[in-house]
Amino acid sequence: MSFGRPPSVNLGFKPSPPDRGSFPLDHYGECKDTMTLYMSCLKTNQNDSSPCRHLSKNYLDCRMQKGLMEKDEWKNLGFRGEAAGEASANPAAPASDSSAQPSASSK
Repeated sequence: MSFGRPPSVNLGFKPSPPDRGSFPLDHYGECKDTMTLYMSCLKTNQNDSSPCRHLSKNYLDCRMQKGLMEKDEWKNLGFRGEAAGEASANPAAPASDSSAQPSASSK
């Protein structure tokens, strides 16, 4: 019992860091534009996130750049085999290396 002192005072309380996946809210709307684009994409695609993957990556990148979440590797965030700059590239373009083909035909 806490007779004589406010109930919020706990002498044995030790703060701990937030769990992984917990991060501050964007109170100042620093990444609101990218979040709005992502949410619009989800609405357009009946909540199928696959076509909106590049927008999700842009949103997470914005949060990391603004200090709203801890910076992490893309593979840990579910983006395997993708470089950091590929989020803004054309997501519909196939990932093929066409630079090797012209050298074979230039004999």
